[in-house]
Amino acid sequence: MKATDNSEKNNLHPRNLHRSRYDFELLIANCPELKPQVAINVHGIETIDFSNPVSVKLLNKALLQTYYDIQNWDIPKNYLCPPIPGRTDYIHYLADLLAETNNGIIPQGSSVLGLDIGTGANCIYPILGNAIYDWSFVGTDIEEKAIENCSKIIEANPKLIDAISLQQQTESRFIFKNIITPEDRFTFTMCNPPFHSSAEDANQSTVRKVSNLTKERKKTNPVLNFGGHNAELWCDGGEIGFITQMIYESAKFAMQTLWFTTLVSKRENLSSIYKTLNKVNASSIKTIDMAQGQKTSRIVAWTFLSESQKKDWKF
Repeated sequence: MKATDNSEKNNLHPRNLHRSRYDFELLIANCPELKPQVAINVHGIETIDFSNPVSVKLLNKALLQTYYDIQNWDIPKNYLCPPIPGRTDYIHYLADLLAETNNGIIPQGSSVLGLDIGTGANCIYPILGNAIYDWSFVGTDIEEKAIENCSKIIEANPKLIDAISLQQQTESRFIFKNIITPEDRFTFTMCNPPFHSSAEDANQSTVRKVSNLTKERKKTNPVLNFGGHNAELWCDGGEIGFITQMIYESAKFAMQTLWFTTLVSKRENLSSIYKTLNKVNASSIKTIDMAQGQKTSRIVAWTFLSESQKKDWKF
């Protein structure tokens, strides 16, 4: 028998649509492909196998169709399949940050322009930011295949065509260079940086994650439930190396962006990040704690603008 579970995910942002348990009846009505993936667990609750990448991708597809009116969303095999609730939280916390310099009002509409660094093949942050707040985006990635897949998603959803543009970063050692032109003015940048420093490190993390989901401790060659291509999961220097490079580059575009932001998975990296931000003379630094599934993450945001310059920013 199916049980009813009205528990709320209190760790998610108050405006997040996904604080309650998934309504699988509604999701299946919008995306029938999801039905075979749904089963009743030992507690009598409808759920999916979160260690199965096919199940996770179809759940994402159903959520995007049901709540954000996104049709035909898909990603190539082995590319990162982002959990929608956590990605939505980043967007909401960004909205709160922008409201601080807009008389407490969340700015909405196409005049708000975000730069998504490493948008991947899923294009998830631009999709959510546009659906929730009608923001515009530039999505960048170093992989041509990822950009091509994002283009397919945009073409399948005409409302996104004027809202999201894509640009391939042709030099992997750079983040903002080649992307931000002298004429650009971005309201914010955002990034979910590669967490790991090597393929081996990424694989070990995958083993731990899947073991936690399945409780099968002996599983040493798992399929990563949320997928992930090389550039999405790891880079030389890992998370701290990537973010350090981002900070140094951001100083070269200091007057062209209101807020630079990034997710930081590892709390132990914060001290080094703060030191680097102080080296480049960031005028304001904020750390926003947030939940990302079973773990706690945080957003670090910084700006080079003075208080008066922030208040004068035109949304």
